[in-house]
Amino acid sequence: MTENGHPGGQETARAVAAFMAERDRFARWLGIRLLDLRPGYSRASMPVTSEMVNGLGMVHGGAIFALADFAFAAAGNSHGQAAVALSMDIHFLAPPQPGATLLAEAVEVRRGERTALYRITVSQQDGGTVAELHGMVYRKRERFLERPPGEA
Repeated sequence: MTENGHPGGQETARAVAAFMAERDRFARWLGIRLLDLRPGYSRASMPVTSEMVNGLGMVHGGAIFALADFAFAAAGNSHGQAAVALSMDIHFLAPPQPGATLLAEAVEVRRGERTALYRITVSQQDGGTVAELHGMVYRKRERFLERPPGEA
């Protein structure tokens, strides 16, 4: 525990991962899996299904963005303090293949008292980069974990 009574570091990240797995129904519906969560870092995957293909036969940008947004949310909330998106920008670099598994990695670039900046990369499982994003969160004062891990 930290001096303020909240869990710290990896213990908090584990609690956040459990919280998100239980409550993020949209990510679950899309088949998104959280592969790794550490303070300021996350990695997630999503299989591209036929429902995610647009009229041109390409993977819909919204599906790619949804995976990136989930990784961004996981990394942004990994400290246990509620963080909500202020902005995100996306640059589509190469179209993924339908049927591919996409990976998103979010890395904290800078975290201040009220805002934090993240770099998110979406790639195909074979390593080809699909999209690059930057996201800024607003860090709210409240902590969203109902009870620190290990406390009854």
